[in-house]
Amino acid sequence: MNFITLGPAGSNHEVVTHRYLALHGIRERASVALTRDFEQGAQAVLDGSADFLVQCAVHPATGPTVARFFDGLYVIDTFISASQDLAIIQRNDVERPLSLAAMRPTLDYIERGQWERIELVDTVAEVTEGLAQGTYEAGLGYASIVQAHAERLRVVQFIGTVDDAWLVYGRTRLSEGRITAWRDSPAGRVFRREA
Repeated sequence: MNFITLGPAGSNHEVVTHRYLALHGIRERASVALTRDFEQGAQAVLDGSADFLVQCAVHPATGPTVARFFDGLYVIDTFISASQDLAIIQRNDVERPLSLAAMRPTLDYIERGQWERIELVDTVAEVTEGLAQGTYEAGLGYASIVQAHAERLRVVQFIGTVDDAWLVYGRTRLSEGRITAWRDSPAGRVFRREA
């Protein structure tokens, strides 16, 4: 089985896709390819070079992916997963950064007023990589990068993890036009307990 998701290597999409494969016990039998955008990933599934596409439901490309490829690319599964820990990270050689690099969907996690400029970057992984390379003065990236580069970077505000909804697409429509849900899910158990 060939899965495809958003890169670059180390992205939240890659990490969560591997978690998903491990949950299903197929990590050893499945491959994960990385794509630069979801249009390319959707095309890979449609042309058969990938079997499944994994996408975070809050990614800005989710609506366009569902709309553009509705005939042939179907949501076959959904799940919830925590993200990698996020933080506002700053270079040690910068006393007061004027700009912050961030991916648009992460901006609601912070108070933006402390920077003169927000530099929008396509992925959190790219922000993190740019911080490690010294491209950005400060950025909203993966907190784990600081351990690998403590001599150059520091955490100025730890945000932590967020729980995101994720979509898995395939070429076979499984819902058959009906609701597809797991009645004995953790949420289902809460609903029955509260009723």
